[in-house]
Order: sequence, then C-alpha cells, then structure tokens
Amino acid sequence: MGNVSENVAGSPAAAVEWLTMPDLVEVLDEPLGRVRRLIDEHYLVGSRRNGAFAVPSVFIVDGHPLSSLRGTVIVLQDAGFTDDELIDWLLAEEESLGRSPIEALLAGHKSSVRRLARTLA
Repeated sequence: MGNVSENVAGSPAAAVEWLTMPDLVEVLDEPLGRVRRLIDEHYLVGSRRNGAFAVPSVFIVDGHPLSSLRGTVIVLQDAGFTDDELIDWLLAEEESLGRSPIEALLAGHKSSVRRLARTLA
C-alpha cells in the first residue's frame, strides 16, 4: 500500500500513513465509484498536498470509515476549515482533550470532539 509520507515536515499529517485511491479500493473492499461517493458524502476526507489524493489510514477502522468521522468533518467544514486544515486539526494533539481529536473519536468520545469543533467557528 502507498505511504504518502512526504507531507509538510512538522505538520501532524507528516507522521501518518496515507492511502491513495487504489489503496482505499483494496482496504475498503469497495469499487472505485463507491469510494468516491464515500469521499463526496464526507464519510472520508483526504488531501492532495502531495499531488495524489490520499486519505489518512487512521480514518478507516476494520475496513470501514470511522463512523463518527462524517459528522465531525461536517462540523469542521461548517466552521470554515479546508480539508487540509481539518485533517491537521484531527491529527494534532489537542490539550483540552488530552490527545488528538482522532484518538478521542477512536475511543468513542465524539461528543467532546464535536463540542470542541463547534467552538472553532
């Protein structure tokens, strides 16, 4: 699988494994059209910061998009975040949560993450 690790040095996204579209088709076991629909409908979010579109692998759990990601992405987009900015925010350590927002989502704490995200508007 692809590892697009040439991200901006020092950004939280630099240390994350990134999955390209062919990787997503394989990991999600879905056709390309369905993967694109998941992205269009905000179940997944990715970046072209290195040319090829890719999604952080941590956004996928057990072969499916993290269920709490979509609502959080929508809240952040409503707050004016670009996809790159919201990915960086999700991956960065957040003092008020005691961990990164994505780690909190993975632990089932979507309410606290979304509450914090709403304050960023």
